[in-house]
Amino acid sequence: MAKRLLVAITLWALGGPAGLHHLYLGRDNHALLWMLTLGGFGMGWLWELWLLPGWVAQANRTLELPRDGPPPFSPVRFLGQASVGIYFGLVALMGLSALPGFYFLALPLAVGLGVHLVSAVGDQSSDLQATLKAAFITAPIFYGRSLAIFPITLTTSVTAQRHRCYKSSKRTREKLGARLYRLGLAYLAFTTPLAYSVFYNTVATASYVAGTIRSTLDWLSVFPSLSSALESVLLLPYHAWKMLGFSGGSFQEWEQVFAFVHSVQNERQRMALKVLGIHDDATPEEIHKSYRELVKLWHPDHNRHRAEEAERRFIEVQAAYELLTQMRKPKPT
Repeated sequence: MAKRLLVAITLWALGGPAGLHHLYLGRDNHALLWMLTLGGFGMGWLWELWLLPGWVAQANRTLELPRDGPPPFSPVRFLGQASVGIYFGLVALMGLSALPGFYFLALPLAVGLGVHLVSAVGDQSSDLQATLKAAFITAPIFYGRSLAIFPITLTTSVTAQRHRCYKSSKRTREKLGARLYRLGLAYLAFTTPLAYSVFYNTVATASYVAGTIRSTLDWLSVFPSLSSALESVLLLPYHAWKMLGFSGGSFQEWEQVFAFVHSVQNERQRMALKVLGIHDDATPEEIHKSYRELVKLWHPDHNRHRAEEAERRFIEVQAAYELLTQMRKPKPT
């Protein structure tokens, strides 16, 4: 039966984050991706309105895409693979990390499946075996580290891009019931361990989240602007929680996670003030003056007799100044 653009637009408007329009158009992988990420983390589905006419034409086989050779490289798809790979890895870390051999089996499997799911969206696909192989080879190198998610994701995303290909144009149409059954199983497989961990193992889950946040912020400490921006984003749910007045039960453990992020932010500010040798209520002019003096003092060109110490101090001064500048920047009204 021919697909209608008006129906697709209606489903996009009513159930876009749940992928109803993708389900209607037979794009089951895209529908599952949207179900698991709530429409691309709440934002991806918004710009799809402009793509719906082309997708409807593809579903009706009135628009055939060139299939000679591999598909062109897509930065958007690559970033999507990396984002979903990290997302699947974090979910596995929260819900499955108690399993024996988690870092050898469950973590690379979760990241690899997340990357492949994005690879298989639309008319493209990739080599699942090669993608999973890359994940399992990378995982032991970073065994036991929360940050293992990032190198595993990068390796699998690059591998998936290298093996990208078009799906066969000769695909049989399955009955809606069979498609819904398969999507339901995939959705339950993803959400059940996470739901159990969040509601019945809240303390351990909060601990894993806090550990991951700690490792990520430490890793990003060499990029003060990015680290500060990430801390601000992570603190948004904390402030919302406080405004809504949630307390008690499992909320207390999650509040501790956000309070931890807040304490990290305060500790970084304290260290930055110490590096620049200024007090807490220093004005922007005082911060800038101290920065200029210390940069001149510790510039490597002026300290060739102690080059290593000068370079370290010079970097510390620059990082402290950038951090304080970002944290004390006026908030937009």
